[in-house]
Amino acid sequence: MRAQNTMRTRYSLLLTAIVCLLSGVEAIAQSRIARSEFICYDKREDAKRDTRTAIDKHILFAPELTLQSDEGAVRRVYEQRIEVPASWNDYNAYLHVENAGDSYTIFVNGKQISSPVDRFTPSEFFISPYLDQGENTVAVVIVNEPYMSQLDEELISAERKMFTNSYIFAQRKLGIYDFRVRLVPDSLDRFAQLRLDVVVDNSFSTDETIEVGYDIYAPDGKLMEYSVNGLAMSGYTRDTLSFRPWIYNSNPNRWSPANPKLYDLTLYVKRGGILWEYIPLKVGFGEYGYSDSGAITAFDKELKLSTTRYNAAADRATTEREIKALKAKGFNCLCPDYPQPRWYYDICDKVGLYVIDCAAINSPSTGDDRNVGGTPANAPWLADDYTSRVDAMYRRCQNHICIIGFRLGGDASGNGYNMYKAYELLKSYGDSRPIIYGGADGEWNSDIDITE
Repeated sequence: MRAQNTMRTRYSLLLTAIVCLLSGVEAIAQSRIARSEFICYDKREDAKRDTRTAIDKHILFAPELTLQSDEGAVRRVYEQRIEVPASWNDYNAYLHVENAGDSYTIFVNGKQISSPVDRFTPSEFFISPYLDQGENTVAVVIVNEPYMSQLDEELISAERKMFTNSYIFAQRKLGIYDFRVRLVPDSLDRFAQLRLDVVVDNSFSTDETIEVGYDIYAPDGKLMEYSVNGLAMSGYTRDTLSFRPWIYNSNPNRWSPANPKLYDLTLYVKRGGILWEYIPLKVGFGEYGYSDSGAITAFDKELKLSTTRYNAAADRATTEREIKALKAKGFNCLCPDYPQPRWYYDICDKVGLYVIDCAAINSPSTGDDRNVGGTPANAPWLADDYTSRVDAMYRRCQNHICIIGFRLGGDASGNGYNMYKAYELLKSYGDSRPIIYGGADGEWNSDIDITE
């Protein structure tokens, strides 16, 4: 009986997917979120070593192929059943997806909760509202949507095992939702200031009090600063805690490819005097901008960049070897074609290479057609796809010291309404780093003109 019910569920899921994807249903939940990529560790020592097996509510997501078709919008369905215990009532559950192999959409218990997502950008989905206590089915539905492939044509990702580094994790409903961290020079250029903004979320209906703390250690292991701040929050609200301490004796630790020193910063949450949810970060001391002459600057000095295109290899170890080899050849700046795995940026932070990140947008075959809809860049009905890709790129990588600029897409992808909106979105965040688009062709939606 259970096998028959499971088969019915699978066929029902496929039917629902086809109906939704082919009928243009507008009432699709938009559960995809854009924020810094992180997970919470239960213990500080596990956070330091990235030991995920000891995390209480961390589930590897490796769904199995259950249905396949050569025709229609739905091409493959991958499913995984997960058991949700009653204890998850006090937690928010997130699904992190990487290496899906093609454009996809997410279903939870037969309900479509996202519009199609590109295969290049690691993405996160808030799935708690769609889960039931007990057994649940989470599905990745591979879709054939021509406009999706048009947005990222000619982009090629490394061959990795399907769904590598995909997972589900549950985080307490009173906890850290996101953060922005910088180590920048003070106004007199004497030492560093930590600028740490922590977005705190209370998903309970009741008023709650939370304590958020941090500690930061210098590259030599010396404790530089720590603090804990309390915050009273109303139900169903978010708020931001800001920390602005001075970090002394920091100038010898200014980050550069020649001096890639990193501080260890740990965020944590306390409630009722009990510590939980550690988030480890590596932070570099640096400040980037751009000059009137069109050069990227570090500490107000123009950088001399030797750039090369490079996307991550199939695994972390190979990528680190290749990055070190590129640095040995004299390159100091990498230009990937699309958002990379988080460990790509970790490697560049550690090894010492600048990175100009790029959204997963590349449509050269129609880039020269500036008519409305002639190029996807000037098709207003695709504006949400452009802004979501650019937003996800920015928010995932913004806290890495290696990042010195953000590209809107491949240089030959055309220009128009969607690229304008993407530029305006990134500009609204107030980041000092340049927004770059080689396809702007002299228009206003590129801060500088840089060629690889």
